[in-house]
Amino acid sequence: MASAIIKHRVRGMPAQDGAGVKLKRVINQPAFRHRDPILMLDEFKSDDPNDYIAGFPPHPHRGFCTLTYMLAGNMAHEDSKGNTGEISTGGLQWMKAARGMIHSEMPKQKDGLMWGFQLWLNLPAAEKMSDPEYADIPGDTVPEVAVEGGIVRVLSGDFNGRTGPVKAPGRDFLYLDYRLPGGVSLVLPQQGQQTRLVYVYQGAIQVAGVEVQAGELIELDADAEVSLVTGAEGHFLLMAAKPIGEPIAQYGPFVMNTEAELRQAFMDYQSGKLTA
Repeated sequence: MASAIIKHRVRGMPAQDGAGVKLKRVINQPAFRHRDPILMLDEFKSDDPNDYIAGFPPHPHRGFCTLTYMLAGNMAHEDSKGNTGEISTGGLQWMKAARGMIHSEMPKQKDGLMWGFQLWLNLPAAEKMSDPEYADIPGDTVPEVAVEGGIVRVLSGDFNGRTGPVKAPGRDFLYLDYRLPGGVSLVLPQQGQQTRLVYVYQGAIQVAGVEVQAGELIELDADAEVSLVTGAEGHFLLMAAKPIGEPIAQYGPFVMNTEAELRQAFMDYQSGKLTA
C-alpha cells in the first residue's frame, strides 16, 4: 500500500536463522529488500525454548554493523576478537564487523520469553575494511524520555535533548523505541534522514488513515510531517538514517560494494584470514 506519506507497507515473514531459531524477517525479504543503509531487521519472539535454544553459533561477518536489542530474555555474545558480553532485557549489543568478525549469540536461558530484534546497518566503502568494534550496552544506561503518558527509549541519535548510546557517524542514525498507551496522538521527529521506517511490534498505530498492526513495517516519505494515533496501545521502532549511496553486493553474512570483494571475503574466511 502506498500513499503520499506511506511509501510501502509490508508484514514480516516467518524465517529461520542460526541453528534453527524461528524469527520474523521484516527487512531483507522478497517483499521488502534493504533500504540504504538499513540492510536487515529480524524480530525473534517466543516463549517456547525449542524455537530459540539452539541460538546463533559462531558465524562470520564483514562490511557492516549488527545491532541486537532485547525486549525480554538473555543472550550471550562471544567473538573472535576476545569480546564477551551478555545482553539482558532492555540492553543492546553493537558490533562493527568491518573487515571481519566471527561471533556467536547464544541464549542464556532454558525457558521463558525470548524477545528481541537484530538490525544490520551498512558501512561505507571507506570503513568496510577498518578495525572492528564492539559495545555491550546495559539496559539501564539507555536514555528514556517521557512522552504522552508513555516513554521513548533513545537507542541511537538525538531525541528531546537525549542522545542514544549507539554511534554510527555519518549515517545520522536515529533508532527510537516508542512505548505508548492507547489514544495518543503525536508527530514523529523529522530530522532530514531520507530513509525513514516504522515497525510496530505490539498493539497498533494509525498513520494517514491506515491502521498498521503488530508485525507490520511502513516506509515513510522522507519529507512529510507524520502524525500518528495509537490504538489500545502502540509500541513501535522508528528507524531513520542517511543513505550511503554506494553499490551493495551482499551474500549471506558479507556485505561489500563489488562481487570481487565478496569473493575475497569468502577466501579470507576459508583461509582463516577474515579476522586478521
